[in-house]
Amino acid sequence: MREKLKIIDFSILLSVIILQCVAIANAQQWKELKGNHFIICFTQGKSFASEVLRKAEKDYERIASDLGYARYSNFWTWSNRVKIYIYPDHTSYLKAANQPEWSEGMADYLTKEILSYFGSRDFLSSILPHEIAHLIFRDFVGFKGEVPLWLDEGVAQWEEQINRDWIKKVMSQNLKKKALLSLKDMMDLDVRLVKQSDKLHLRTTSIDGKHGFLILDGENLVNLYYLQAASLVGFLIERYGTDKFTNFCRELRDGKSLDGALRSAYTVRLSNIEELEDKWVQYLREE
Repeated sequence: MREKLKIIDFSILLSVIILQCVAIANAQQWKELKGNHFIICFTQGKSFASEVLRKAEKDYERIASDLGYARYSNFWTWSNRVKIYIYPDHTSYLKAANQPEWSEGMADYLTKEILSYFGSRDFLSSILPHEIAHLIFRDFVGFKGEVPLWLDEGVAQWEEQINRDWIKKVMSQNLKKKALLSLKDMMDLDVRLVKQSDKLHLRTTSIDGKHGFLILDGENLVNLYYLQAASLVGFLIERYGTDKFTNFCRELRDGKSLDGALRSAYTVRLSNIEELEDKWVQYLREE
């Protein structure tokens, strides 16, 4: 009798385990919506997934045009389409993406995938265009050339179109306060290693040939770096046009130094990093 009870108990337990496994499998059974350049993978919220696809295709066309890459044929089409995974909630996204608690979305350069979750507040307006810009930019310049980090991050920040006017306003205010990082400092700084909890950083500033220092905590340093990166990219595109910016990125991709790429793409207008910094400061004054 005791052995029979054990068999019954085990059968019930096994059934529960099987049901749980089926439930988990069903929860992660991806459904797909396909567009010209993207495949949206989702488990729930078809209307949200449809909106993600619509916005992604719209952002792709705008960003590719902004950066001068729209002329390339078969870019992200058919089997090369980018997959966007929309996880059912924030917890499952964080677990799959292995990202910190504050993360709302991320892009994987190697697999050409973008990850986020159902109901993310900032995904459509900021994160999606940001990550699409990263992928388009890296698809073009690759990883072999001497492409500065601020240029990569600046492209992604600038393509968050909703924030452009705010970026211009903040940077003009920072110029008046003489609170700008020198471009040389930005070239040397790997902002990915800066923790927002860091207490103090001593960085250099250079405005109109006058050099000084800034003392910033980690959070303010990170914020200033990203804002300046976006402003610099915006300056290059708005002041000199898309074609020259594309040529500049191509020269970097093909192995030229920053100064060499500037001279080649912008000829007499921008021949080195110092001229880039000076002309950018003038641009801020005119905003």
